[in-house]
Amino acid sequence: MTQFDFQAPAALYLGSDWHAAAAQGPRTFRTAAQALRFALEEAAPVSLKGASLELNGKRHSNDRMIWLYRSADYPLPRKKLHQPSRARSRALAIKEPT
Repeated sequence: MTQFDFQAPAALYLGSDWHAAAAQGPRTFRTAAQALRFALEEAAPVSLKGASLELNGKRHSNDRMIWLYRSADYPLPRKKLHQPSRARSRALAIKEPT
């Protein structure tokens, strides 16, 4: 896994597509871990379609956000979430999204 700082401040963009997410503006969090928790446990699932996480000058896609949340390095307890299709689970488990 590439290095990811779960403790860095982060900006979360949520929306049904990137344009909607950008128009709504970012929601800021003290840590990237908290932003990921909010996005994947609290936000409406449709808002993840255009979601991105920005920290340290780099933007991470919604697929990467899911991968980070599910990684062994994620520092916070997770809620039990609905399981994606088996094919998607295998795809996420095989390699880290870019």
